[in-house]
Amino acid sequence: MELAEKTLIVCVSADATVRERLMRQLDPGGVVLLCADLDELRALLFPSAPAEVAPAISAPIVVGDLLVDSVGYRVTWHGQPLPLTRLEMRMLACLAYPPREVWTYQRLFTAVWGGVYLGDSAILHSAVKRLRGKLRAAGPELEVETVRGVGYRLTLAA
Repeated sequence: MELAEKTLIVCVSADATVRERLMRQLDPGGVVLLCADLDELRALLFPSAPAEVAPAISAPIVVGDLLVDSVGYRVTWHGQPLPLTRLEMRMLACLAYPPREVWTYQRLFTAVWGGVYLGDSAILHSAVKRLRGKLRAAGPELEVETVRGVGYRLTLAA
């Protein structure tokens, strides 16, 4: 039995008439995914992960001279603010969360992006690279270390 290749068409539009018009123009044998907005598309493509994978971080996390306050959206190193994006701050909070351990690609992706990790680590590697650059600019003591083939951990030089 030969598997037929089919094209997937994704339509994201809040306007029902646009979605309906698209359906009339398409081949009835094709695969079509219709969504009203990007949140609906994300929910379909990245269903919610189990709650135990991502910790609920509400209290400020202190690691040496690092303070990560997820509620106040503030990160400081040696008392100086670090200009991190919301995503970078979430990632750093996970890595600093006690006990400091290796976060697998899957667990970190789920905790930071809120979706299911599908094996493409490019977005994760890119975000870690940006975070590393900002931490390096703040000083050499704080580093996101790669655990090859597994994930990342936060290290703090004494």
